[in-house]
Amino acid sequence: MAMPISKPSFAQRWESYQPSKSTLVWACAATAVATMIVGFSWGGWVTGGTSRTLATTAGDVARGELASVVCVERFKAAADSPARLTELNAITDSYKRRQFVEAGGWATMPGQTAPDRRAAEGCAAALAA
Repeated sequence: MAMPISKPSFAQRWESYQPSKSTLVWACAATAVATMIVGFSWGGWVTGGTSRTLATTAGDVARGELASVVCVERFKAAADSPARLTELNAITDSYKRRQFVEAGGWATMPGQTAPDRRAAEGCAAALAA
């Protein structure tokens, strides 16, 4: 009687598998592409240009926040501060408030000749609150 031929197990097939060089190269390429897709989509990776843009924006925002704090302190240190604050609070338009702060010179940072727009906006908002 003939012996039935049994199928090799998965482990036996895995041990005997010998991929070709082209299969290995394509597998490596697919793995690299999959890694990049996952990294840029969900991993939080960014390009060098994007990181420079984000860093520049963060620096500008931080500089504007610091300048607005300096502006508030300069405004409060002025001799006619209570009267100016009443005048500022009477203005309802945020654009005109910013112009008022810029015209008063409080948003012009030391060493600068023109007022800082972000400082004036932040200063007007902080003083109006």
